Amino acid sequence: MGKPSRMWPVAAVLMLSASACGQGSQAEGGSQGQRTAPAGAGEQVRAKDFAPSRFGDSTDIDHRWYPLPAGKRLDYRGSSLEDGKRLHHAVTFIVTDLTKVVDGVKVRVIWERDYTDGDLVETELAMFAQDKDGNIWHLGQYPEELEGGKIVATPAWVHGVKGASAGVTIPAHPTVGNPAFAQGFAPPPINWVDHGRVHKTGQRTCVPEGCYSDVVVVEEFETGLPQAFQDKFYAPGVGVVRVGWRGKNDESKEVLELVDARMLTAKEMAEARVGALAQEDRAYRLSKNVWGTTPRSELARE
Repeated sequence: MGKPSRMWPVAAVLMLSASACGQGSQAEGGSQGQRTAPAGAGEQVRAKDFAPSRFGDSTDIDHRWYPLPAGKRLDYRGSSLEDGKRLHHAVTFIVTDLTKVVDGVKVRVIWERDYTDGDLVETELAMFAQDKDGNIWHLGQYPEELEGGKIVATPAWVHGVKGASAGVTIPAHPTVGNPAFAQGFAPPPINWVDHGRVHKTGQRTCVPEGCYSDVVVVEEFETGLPQAFQDKFYAPGVGVVRVGWRGKNDESKEVLELVDARMLTAKEMAEARVGALAQEDRAYRLSKNVWGTTPRSELARE
């Protein structure tokens, strides 16, 4: 996923109206207080704890707050500021039936597309895996940024390549009060320095797709950019259902809400696979020294 200042690329002509349950300021959901870690929760994993030995069936991602089964599709609508104007933003997130291997870890490939006022502005392949303890890791991504239908940038990073390293997307047991965790790292010119921290638990929020309880809010931020937070609301059994913002230094003021969640048909899954593989073919040409160092994606045996 994208930088915390724009969970999915900046863009987006229409501020979402408050949901039936109410958003609160900066698109936050209603509060039901905070709760501590569930019984048996261990010490929070850190990015430096990454090791291939931590992983088993790593593409079987069944995290309570971020399950990623093959064929899952999530559609979001919202807006953000760009040059002082609020623009419409749409995101389509698909869990493909493709896997890759990075540093001995089999990862699930996500295919994401971002639109501004109906125009495709970015399409991305991202890689996630779940370790034996239930933590979800982000091992890299290959984005294509577009202008006028043409690719203008491909700021890819992959764990173990050119100084980049994997990070934690969401811990197995989200707990308020635990320290922040790196969500990956890539040195210049990519400058991926994203961090996350559990901001709230036990929340309730409503979006067009429905109302959800026991929601976990993870605040994301970049090191070196104070008072700029992107809040992601994770609902049990679904994943991210809302994106909001906080802080005087947040420039995009992005808000997104889940408008549809479903499983793809076999035909739709095949079409998504073709689209993702076509992007990967371009990645081997346009990102030879990063994405091109990884084995090609393969159809998973579910």
